[in-house]
Parts: sequence; C-alpha cells; structure tokens
Amino acid sequence: MKSVRSWIVVADGAHARILENNGPGKGLTPLTAEEANRKPKPSREIDADRPGRSHDRMGPGRHAMEPPSDAHRTEKRRFAENLAQRLNTAVLQKRYDRLILVAPAKTLGDLRQALSKEAAACVQGELAKDLTPIADRDLAAHLNDVIAL
Repeated sequence: MKSVRSWIVVADGAHARILENNGPGKGLTPLTAEEANRKPKPSREIDADRPGRSHDRMGPGRHAMEPPSDAHRTEKRRFAENLAQRLNTAVLQKRYDRLILVAPAKTLGDLRQALSKEAAACVQGELAKDLTPIADRDLAAHLNDVIAL
C-alpha cells in the first residue's frame, strides 16, 4: 500500500514552513527548501507617500485623506498568495497527497482563496492558530485534532 504524503503548512502573514508526514507514527520532517520568510516592511516604507489632501465642501479648510486600504494587510495577502502558488505547483507535480493548513484566521482565508481547485481538493484539515513560533519537535502536540502523527 502506498504511503500518503501529507504536507503541513504552518504560516502567518510573513513566515511559512512546510513539514511532511508519511503516515501515522512517522513524525514530521521539515522541508527546508519549502520555507518562506518575508521580513515585514515598516510602515514608512510601505506608505512612503503622504496621503492626499481634499478641500472642505464649504470654506477654505483642507484635510488629509485616509489611505484606501491597509498596506500591511495587503503585504500579508500577497505573501499568502505566493505561498498558495507554490502549493498549487507542488500538487501538480504530485509532491503531496494531503494538505493541512495551520495559520491565523485571516491568513487561512487568504490561502483558501488563492489555492487552485486541485490543491483545495487535497486540504484535509485546517487549524486557525498561529503556530509559527512553535518548534518543529513540539508541533505534534498541537496538531492532534487535524492529523494523526
């Protein structure tokens, strides 16, 4: 019987690592080639331009306009989209059979939206938690509800 390769993706908006499990009792193996880290940019680099100005409807007053979106949120969304693209490519190469997603709720939603139909069909479990600071050897205790290690 062929072993089922499961990829466990542990991510937040700026860091991701992928671990592989080849069945119950086999433990987790980190895939270092699949790690992704993006150092979050400070606000001064993301929103380098000053906000625009608008005139009052009556009178000479002018006010700064609010930016239309949160630049940090946009950066996190892009990171999740890039990660999903790597997962989409890997599923077509048959590098995994099952996918477990572990990320904070917003990042999890971003990943779900960006996954292809093939990759989304492989998702067998999700955990809406930020486990990126947890060491690989301690992850198994947190994943009992979504996968048998």
